[in-house]
Amino acid sequence: MTQTITDLPKLALAWHRAGRGVAIATVVQTWGSAPRPVGSQLVIDADGAMEGSVSGGCVEGAVITEAIEAVIDGKQKLLHFGVSDDEAFAVGLACGGEIKVLVEPVGTVVPVELLERLVEAREKAIPVAYVTDLERGGARLQPIGAYPERFRLDRSGVEEDGQTFVAIHNPPLRMIIVGAVHIAQHLVEMARACGYTPILIDPRPAFGSAARFPGETILDDWPDEALRGLKLDARTAVVTLTHDPKLDDPAIVTVLESAAFYLGCLGSTRTHAKRVERLKEVGFTDEEIARIHAPVGLDLGGRDPAEIAVSIMAQVTETLRKPK
Repeated sequence: MTQTITDLPKLALAWHRAGRGVAIATVVQTWGSAPRPVGSQLVIDADGAMEGSVSGGCVEGAVITEAIEAVIDGKQKLLHFGVSDDEAFAVGLACGGEIKVLVEPVGTVVPVELLERLVEAREKAIPVAYVTDLERGGARLQPIGAYPERFRLDRSGVEEDGQTFVAIHNPPLRMIIVGAVHIAQHLVEMARACGYTPILIDPRPAFGSAARFPGETILDDWPDEALRGLKLDARTAVVTLTHDPKLDDPAIVTVLESAAFYLGCLGSTRTHAKRVERLKEVGFTDEEIARIHAPVGLDLGGRDPAEIAVSIMAQVTETLRKPK
């Protein structure tokens, strides 16, 4: 089933506009097996209402108390928590460690205008970095070119100077699957588990039915029309699984004309050779066609639909993280 994820910066802005004193708490450093990664956030108002999480529960109470005080005095706080082995075990960790949380009141430390621009960038799927000094404050937004490696790896963190914290706000990852076949039933679940929002495209009612894919987003338009409507970006992976050129080819052409970071196509080596010929006939170059991963998936030796889905997910992950 699909899940609703709260947009915490947007929520913080809404609470502030409603006259509720608000602070944003962000994990800036933690131990290796932490339940919440660096960049995770908790939004707190002056009455202690909260949304989000900065740990498995072992430090939330203390963070909320400090956040309420920060709202009152209008100053940021850098909180340090040493977690004992016993406390770490209680929240599902193998060992103890350290967690650092930056608490920033909205309107004083985080300018409202800056928060508005951050929310707008997220809504428009524009990658942006929120950068601040852990001791002095002075938050600002930076484009993708300022921290290309952090954006590629989705890795927020403290820079080598030990003072500058960079929170990466990438657009959400999407996996668009053309062809609601048996492989897709496994792939949508794996994609979601890996942080992707899956979207199915299949104009054939017998395939793209809610009964076969309960709770999933299913588009019944022709693949090229559906893909153009989805506005493919550099955080989008597309997999074609119909094995029917009438459906796959229009989708492939649309993806090759887009910024999608991955395109994988089901079919044998012989099938792909014929596909290449058709693409060349309509004007695509060898370099453009080389973007296609075909036969789709890493060669893991899998044969059944679930194993093929695993190989596809592995290849998508490898492609996303590979240096450009």
